[in-house]
Amino acid sequence: MKNRQIIFAITATLLASASANTWAAERIEKGNLILENVPETPPALSERLRQYQNTRSASLAGFPADGDGIFISTRFAETSQIHFVTQPMGARAQVTFYDEPLGGIAASPTDANHFAFTRDNGGDENYQVFLFDRARGASEMISDGEGRQGSPTWSQDGAQLAWYKTLEGSTRGIVVAAVDAPENRRLAFQGDGWWSPSGWSPDGLSLLLFHYISINESEIHLLNVTSGETTRVNPSNDKIAFGNAEFSHDGQSIYFTSDEGGEFLDLYRYDIASRVKQNLTSEIDWDVGAIRISPDGKSYAFVTNEAGRSRLHIRRTRDDRALPAPDLPPGVIGGLDYRPDGSQIGFSLNAADSPGDVYTWLLGRNRSALERWTESEVGGLDSSSFIQPEFFDYPTFDTVNDESRQIPGFIYKPEGEGPHPVIVSIHGGPEGQARPTFSSTYQFWANELGAAIIVPNVRGSSGFGKTYVQLDNGMKREDSVKDIGALLDWVETQGDLDKNRIMVYGGSYGGYMVLASMVHFNDRLAGAVDIVGISNFVTFLENTAEYRRDLRRPEYGDERIPEMRAFLESIAPLNHADKISKPLFVIQGINDPRVPYTEAEQILAKVRANGGEVWYMAAKDEGHGFRKKSNRDAMTEAVALFIEDLFTVE
Repeated sequence: MKNRQIIFAITATLLASASANTWAAERIEKGNLILENVPETPPALSERLRQYQNTRSASLAGFPADGDGIFISTRFAETSQIHFVTQPMGARAQVTFYDEPLGGIAASPTDANHFAFTRDNGGDENYQVFLFDRARGASEMISDGEGRQGSPTWSQDGAQLAWYKTLEGSTRGIVVAAVDAPENRRLAFQGDGWWSPSGWSPDGLSLLLFHYISINESEIHLLNVTSGETTRVNPSNDKIAFGNAEFSHDGQSIYFTSDEGGEFLDLYRYDIASRVKQNLTSEIDWDVGAIRISPDGKSYAFVTNEAGRSRLHIRRTRDDRALPAPDLPPGVIGGLDYRPDGSQIGFSLNAADSPGDVYTWLLGRNRSALERWTESEVGGLDSSSFIQPEFFDYPTFDTVNDESRQIPGFIYKPEGEGPHPVIVSIHGGPEGQARPTFSSTYQFWANELGAAIIVPNVRGSSGFGKTYVQLDNGMKREDSVKDIGALLDWVETQGDLDKNRIMVYGGSYGGYMVLASMVHFNDRLAGAVDIVGISNFVTFLENTAEYRRDLRRPEYGDERIPEMRAFLESIAPLNHADKISKPLFVIQGINDPRVPYTEAEQILAKVRANGGEVWYMAAKDEGHGFRKKSNRDAMTEAVALFIEDLFTVE
């Protein structure tokens, strides 16, 4: 509490000085950062943030082919890189040392020295595929450097790699290359829309392809890599959403998830020859996410998403009988994988009060055991002080079965009786889902700034059924904004929350929601932070990366249709910027291919022209969000300072 009072006092003095200069829009460049109206951070605030900024997280990146140790992804300097751990709780040995963070890690199934990965340049998302040789400590780019390429997928004999490649317009291709002669790569398939490889058949002759159309519709196809012919898996005239897909051990069946005939993604086993499928999870009323088939074919594992929290399931293949699974604390499971001999399942667990760490679960009757492989640092903080969120529902404006529709969410409440200022953090997507993962930022806001953080899953969020995810499509876009208005109503009924000190915070589509909330509820909000947000859906769709346009139109609407264009213009925060009079902080990556930096620049100029107070931070070496530690540190400091300004009581 004493630290908080010191920070308040210093911040109030600094910001009073800044206000005296009428927030002149002087643009300053500091290294790769572009700043307007962002004051220097008080040393006391920087120092208190330091520990929170130095928390780390580890995730499972795969097993080497010999099963000796694990690959993990974690950050020890500026960006997340690959490290190797030889035994549970063993020392981490860094393997890659690039300036840019790595993504799309895939370990060779037959050669312990090789793994494939993807890497872009400055957040531009023009990923390329690289092959790393641990014996030499070096990598080579095996894609051709053109467009965006990714999702490297190994054949089971380790001889071939497949990946996607963007072609002209909205067309994508599937590239296949022999690992020992990648320069002879060839285009095995091309099709309109978003295609990516999902897995190889055991004989190396077929590839599973995933064709994404929208959150509500997708397809799975079998590609003959020699002839280029494709066969649709589980063909149907109905609009079906598929999730993950894998071949069975013998290659005769395919395991996939789909929402066919129900609200949630169920796990199916599909016989290729007979086209008969069996629903393996009909009794579970939640989405099935990740699925993995054991290398020996004896078991399979899958994860369910239960109101945002993960549950791991393991079953015996021959009779689908449940096998022992670890009893894990509430959190989110990622990186699900089997050790090459099938004896263990590896995964990452990220919880609201604990950074992500890597675990393995030993399979077998009467000998199941959970082993922890990493213990990520928390910056020297006392992790027992971290706040667990409370899950809750609140009523919104419309009804279901003659009762108010309930919007799910969770809230982090700081110590003390309050009333606490409130930060409403809105996820992106819009088909994303707020889940209880660790956020050092939330913990800082709650523990050091005394703010309550509310994270709603407004309509349009995934994880709550396909009806719910479609409630904000097209002309219903602003219904999700109304859900934020209903949340403000709910806050007013809570005695320990301060209805006069509420701000909104969000990125990407969440940034649009932030700007729209400021347009509709300006008088009820103290201010807002918009990160890589959409300020006008028309200009966004016209300027986003070409390969993404047709993916976004089913969700937001097709701006080429006059009626839809008029609607999108009518709800654009940019066209109602005169209603935003409270302080606004806009944050943007200059290389963002998804939401171009022009979306930030135009709302910045419009609000400022109307006399509004706007802070602006952009990074010349970032894209859709800040991934480099130095940039993120600068952002979290500036956001904390902005929040202090909003919530300081004169």
